[in-house]
Amino acid sequence: MTSSWLDVQSPIGPLRLWSDGVGINAIEFSPFRQLPANARVAQAHAPAMLTPALASAQEQLADYFAGRRRDFDLPLAPAGTQFRQRVWAALRQVPYAQTVSYCEIARRLGLPPGASRAVGSANGANPIPIVVPCHRVVGSDGSLTGYAGGMGRKRLLLDLESAAAKPALF
Repeated sequence: MTSSWLDVQSPIGPLRLWSDGVGINAIEFSPFRQLPANARVAQAHAPAMLTPALASAQEQLADYFAGRRRDFDLPLAPAGTQFRQRVWAALRQVPYAQTVSYCEIARRLGLPPGASRAVGSANGANPIPIVVPCHRVVGSDGSLTGYAGGMGRKRLLLDLESAAAKPALF
């Protein structure tokens, strides 16, 4: 099955969603990587194929950014080593509007404290940001640490979740 993609707008800038036709493989922040030449030609002559996974991802991301969704229910198909898959699964367990340290993720995985660097590396290689909430990982002292999408986007995502999680005052 061939890859298809969909470009969507969001409060943190344009996003490119990638699917293999079955699951979501990646979410990219702009500026996007260059499409292969054959994909650019195909895109110029036909609209991107909106797979059910892409349509669902677009809808769920819109709900997330509107503060109506806290968890994603998407078929995910990220490519990565077994270790990275374990870390990404642990990231999906970090509750909405909460943060956790690299060391805590290592502990949850039964790894020694020194494994926090490896956890950080796997976190940074997460191909499906937002849905696999790597933005919720912070330094041991609670400080914001690196983010593949940039620190501004990380701060916006954390602020969005914090605001949406606050109970409404009537």
